[in-house]
Formats: sequence, structure tokens, C-alpha cells
Amino acid sequence: MDFLHRHIEALIFCSPEPLPVSEISKCLNEMFGAEVPLDHLESAIYDLRKKYNQEDFSFSLEHLGGGYQFLTKPAYQISISILLRQQSQKRLSTAQLETLSIIAYKQPITKSEVEQIRGVNSDYSVQKLLEKELIEIKGKSDGVGKPLIYGTSAKFMEYFGINSIQDLPQPKDFSQPENQIGEERE
Repeated sequence: MDFLHRHIEALIFCSPEPLPVSEISKCLNEMFGAEVPLDHLESAIYDLRKKYNQEDFSFSLEHLGGGYQFLTKPAYQISISILLRQQSQKRLSTAQLETLSIIAYKQPITKSEVEQIRGVNSDYSVQKLLEKELIEIKGKSDGVGKPLIYGTSAKFMEYFGINSIQDLPQPKDFSQPENQIGEERE
């Protein structure tokens, strides 16, 4: 039965999203050229979940979104957050981060509106963000020339570890009273 476990483990591991039992079954049936009983699949998945729930592993096999996926355990969230932050800083230039921030907070927004806020041409940054799939075209504006409208993508959420745009820090979270100019001292 270990043989079946390893195949299921490999399928779930390589899937970028939760993998339903029906997909696992379909793959294994084709590979083995025979019907793998559903109770064998469910039993193997149960065993794998039990195995990865032990403290020896930094990740677990979770049932979510109608399928199964390996996820890191909450105890390792801080170290992973640091890694993701460091990777995001390496991969995005300052101009790209500025452009992405504007799009994230002002979406849906056109490139010309982004350029008005930044005060510089943003063609390159928008193109790179589209290539990295952090933003996507949401449609066309009704304005003159029907410019494209941009917004953040699902990959943006994954990249920054958030579930919705509402999870982004709000501008009030950035205020630093000791750095404000023009206030009277007490």
C-alpha cells in the first residue's frame, strides 16, 4: 500500500492548487490501467494526513477547496513571511513597487492615472508587472481612447500572503506622528 501512498503524495505535491479525490483517481486509474477503489484512495489520504500531522513535519496535508494540498504549519509562518518578503524585495524594483502599490490601492485604474500619481512614465513597470502576473487587465475604460483598466491578480494575493485587498495595510497604518511637519509641540 506504500506504493499507492507515494503516488498520491506526488500528485498532491506537484499540484499548484487543492487536488480533488476525483482528479487523483482519474490520474491513478489511467496510470495503472485499472480502477483504483475509492476506499483505497480515501484510506491512503487518511494515512498521509495522519503522517504529516505529526510534529516531525513542518507541513501538513490539508483538505480545503474541495481537494487536498500540502500547507506549511502555522508555527513556521514567521520564517516563511521573512523569506517571502525578502524574495519580493529582490524581484520588484522601486518603480514596480510604486506602480503596484498605486494599482492595488486605486484599482481599477488606467496607466495614465498611475502616471499622473507617480509623475513619470510607467510603461515598463506596468509591462513587468503584467509579465509577473501581479496585475491583470480588468477591461477598458469608457474614457477617450478606451484605455485599458488594471487591477491586481490572484497571484498578487498569493505573492503578498493576503486573502483580499482589504487585508492590505491602510494608509493610517503608515502614519508616524513624530515625523509629521507643521504640528505644534506641547
